[in-house]
Amino acid sequence: MFKSVNPKDISVLEVQKLLLGGVSPRPIALVSTISENGEPNLSPFSFFNAFGANPPVVAFSASRRIRDASLKDTYNNIVRTKECVIQAVTYDMVEQVSLSSTEYETGINEFVKSGLTPIKSLVVTPPRVKESPFQMECKLLQMINIGNDKGSANIAICEVLYFHYSEDIFKDGIIYPDYIDLVARNSGDFYTRASGNSIFKVEKPIGKKCIGYDNLPEFIKNSNVYTANNLAKLANVEKIPNKDEVNNFIKNFETNNQYDESNFYRFLKRKEHKKMLEVCLCLKNSNKYKYFLELTSKIALENDDIDFAWKVAIFSK
Repeated sequence: MFKSVNPKDISVLEVQKLLLGGVSPRPIALVSTISENGEPNLSPFSFFNAFGANPPVVAFSASRRIRDASLKDTYNNIVRTKECVIQAVTYDMVEQVSLSSTEYETGINEFVKSGLTPIKSLVVTPPRVKESPFQMECKLLQMINIGNDKGSANIAICEVLYFHYSEDIFKDGIIYPDYIDLVARNSGDFYTRASGNSIFKVEKPIGKKCIGYDNLPEFIKNSNVYTANNLAKLANVEKIPNKDEVNNFIKNFETNNQYDESNFYRFLKRKEHKKMLEVCLCLKNSNKYKYFLELTSKIALENDDIDFAWKVAIFSK
């Protein structure tokens, strides 16, 4: 059953729960500010993202409290001083960051409460957080207030004046997910760890004209083996291999080995698509032959061997 809800017909708390669960995982901004009296403040916000590179612009929302519509110290501080530092949150510091989200009284130092270490910034007054491997010193460009009630957004649009980062988080010129080990917010008490098995690649169709889903052969689109994601991966190429290319490719996998179906399932379990094809070619008399070929193509797609997958897919017709 699918349900449709007008946010005006439910409570603000229910609306927030829908947003936190449905718009997730969300990156976390650990924001340090300082009051006009020189008191540091530290708080995480998961309504946060980046919006441009020239100039570098990030934004987060220090929304009014659901409980009583009161404004948070972060909001008051950044409006008055026009400065903040935004830190990335990693798995190694997530429990301390959670502690900093406690609603302490104004003037209480969350650096002390969380055990996180303040270090001097270069061009803004608020301190940076030593434990974070990625930090941005920012100035406030604009504060957008959307409503004055419980849960109303206060969107702080900020320009990054200085980046600070550990060189250890880079690999091949990019920030590598496993090295920075970020966490993100989901609903309730749930977080997502953005590293390890949760990381996967999707090739962007930049600089090429892909054939698109509509140009996939009908016998491939009508298969019961391929998922929609599999089909989209196949569609992310500029041309379909021709028969000669397919036949020449297949010859490379013909073998004198005496394989049976048990060998196929053994290699399937290991996701060894090249070995799977060798077995397939020994099972031409099997009533599962086409199914085995399509399954081999599917595993090749999951292993990002797109050319292999296409040629096996064509051969399976």
